Amino acid sequence: MTEIRAITEADLPEVLRMAQALAAHHGDLAVLTLEDLRRDTLGAAPWVHVLIAEGAGYAALCPMAQLQFGVRGMDLHHLFVVPEVRGDGVGRALVEASLALTKELGGRFMTVGTDPENFAAQDTYRALGFEQRDASGPRFSMKW
Repeated sequence: MTEIRAITEADLPEVLRMAQALAAHHGDLAVLTLEDLRRDTLGAAPWVHVLIAEGAGYAALCPMAQLQFGVRGMDLHHLFVVPEVRGDGVGRALVEASLALTKELGGRFMTVGTDPENFAAQDTYRALGFEQRDASGPRFSMKW
């Protein structure tokens, strides 16, 4: 059984390396720094909840809300498992721990996205009870 726990200061370098590996896998260049990670996960007002499977992977959850329904939830923004242990249940354990944390924090839903070609992840999410949703229309963003 994989032990899952909340991130600590000592985990920051390992999570940074895994976040960089995840970005590279998707063809992105990670510009995340240890200072960013510390601020966003351990700072006075953490923006992201990170769960660790030590030496094996991590999950990062971002708060969401459906204000019109008066409910809060989480988006499983990152799920990363090191290649050496993929297929050993670490990803599933991280998702289950993410669901438990979301419920513990009063959340009533969790969302997750995956690469259209990642059929193993899609099968796992379905097996855990997630329902596939089609895109809900155009979305826009602005950076500053």
